[in-house]
Amino acid sequence: MAVLKVIEILANSNKSWEDATNNAVKHAAKSVKNIRSVYINEQSAIVEGDNVTEYRVNAKITFEVK
Repeated sequence: MAVLKVIEILANSNKSWEDATNNAVKHAAKSVKNIRSVYINEQSAIVEGDNVTEYRVNAKITFEVK
């Protein structure tokens, strides 16, 4: 039986929500091993004028505890 833990990460990107998600996983992987999945709980964006300037995600990252 595997023991899994979930952490919540807030990440951003100036490119896309997908890039923000990738940034969340890369940042978590610096200190967490055995990442199994990422669930995007929420997405938002910052708008300046008529342009989206920043994409944000609230990601839940699941990893196995050994």
